[in-house]
Amino acid sequence: ELLEMVSKGGGEKAILHHTQRNKKLFVRERLKLLLDDEAFLELSPLAGLDMPYGDVPTAGSLTGIGKICGIWCVFVANDATVKGGTLYPIGVKKNLRAQEIAMQNRLIVVYLADSGGAFLPLQSEIFPDKLHGGRAFYNQAIMSAMRIPQVAVVCGPCVAGGAYIPTMAEETVIVDKIGTLFLAGPPLVKAATGEDVSAEDLGGAKLHSEVSGCTDHFASSEKEAYECIRNIISTLNYDPLPKEATEHDSPLYSSDELLGLAPRDYSCTLPVKLILSRLVDGSRFQEFKANYGTTLVTGFGHVEGHLVGIVANNGELCHDASLKGSHFVQLCSQRSVPILFFQNTAPHTTEPTSILQAHSNRLKAQASMMAAVACAAVPKITIVIGGCYGSESYVMCGRSFSPNFLFLWPNARVALVDSRHLSTVPQAGDNDCTGDESELKHLKEKLEEESSAFYSSARLWDDGVILPQNTRKV
Repeated sequence: ELLEMVSKGGGEKAILHHTQRNKKLFVRERLKLLLDDEAFLELSPLAGLDMPYGDVPTAGSLTGIGKICGIWCVFVANDATVKGGTLYPIGVKKNLRAQEIAMQNRLIVVYLADSGGAFLPLQSEIFPDKLHGGRAFYNQAIMSAMRIPQVAVVCGPCVAGGAYIPTMAEETVIVDKIGTLFLAGPPLVKAATGEDVSAEDLGGAKLHSEVSGCTDHFASSEKEAYECIRNIISTLNYDPLPKEATEHDSPLYSSDELLGLAPRDYSCTLPVKLILSRLVDGSRFQEFKANYGTTLVTGFGHVEGHLVGIVANNGELCHDASLKGSHFVQLCSQRSVPILFFQNTAPHTTEPTSILQAHSNRLKAQASMMAAVACAAVPKITIVIGGCYGSESYVMCGRSFSPNFLFLWPNARVALVDSRHLSTVPQAGDNDCTGDESELKHLKEKLEEESSAFYSSARLWDDGVILPQNTRKV
């Protein structure tokens, strides 16, 4: 339901205004004209879901990955039905994440620019810092130096900072009558100089194609512009990946059964081998150290014909499990095998007999696995399928350990501690704890809210909430 709501951008009224009055295509229609097929992975679609930036629960930009001319590309597209494409802090963060993915995976970037620039009242959250708006232009320069091509379409007004995105791209197409580029639009010119000037004369398609040279290709319509982009990409001399082998087995069990293995409320660890058997080709899994450190499952399998190493929680990471994980991650790194991490922890409600011994042993072993994960020079993809608490977020390649991608199931919980076990924390001082009860209750409620998959995805701590049955495809 949330994804359906987000797919409507700023809503039906805003879409009508955009398409009928302004004669522009909706951002998702633009992508359909560009892409080879329907295979498109939208990134962080729920970003901004509960942000206090007005009544539209999206970031105002659409980012994702799809193919043009058989070549995988990253797309960064303004959705002008959301606040006119104006950039809010969460939109800036979303666009920077898309560029990071492009750099890490050496993917062509296609910008569909249709933006009113930054939202000035929040300039302190958008402009001055290292990972604010200006970082996008820095990234564009770095990608050019890395020989990662970037192309852009000016398919609406590009004002202020928004004007630099297309001008820093390698090749830019501008659409007649709807595409404009300027640092300040006609109203500001009027306010500053008293001069009346039209948007077309100030920064329209003919001006930038014939006079300033800011754009490289003139298109009389949006359809022509996207055809031009496809032609440009076909001449980039950027080889498409070899066609993936279509001969691979499906899992023996239906992926739809993953819905039953991911209940909304759970108080135990999800049975991870049952989950893996619905994800890997032929349900074949070559397990590594099967009988040692059994709260972590490690081994090799194939997904859609691709060999991967799998590291999956089946409970808390004890000392033995962490040592096993460290060993296996180093094997994958040595063999250049990508790693899939499945975070799936539900802490035990009963304390071990010797807390001191258990924790001191585990600490060093987990530190060893952290180092192995951080230094493994292979692609890493993390899926949070259950609980993910405390240090295990780091050990199992959480966001701070820079996985190439991180996705959550809707039932996922990500937090420093599991709120269900807060009541077992001993109180300091004497037995007079009545004053702390309401505070503890408030803390538990806060942790419960802030650990949900949707709270995480709204803040772009991940690359999206995905349906369990779509995991293999994603």
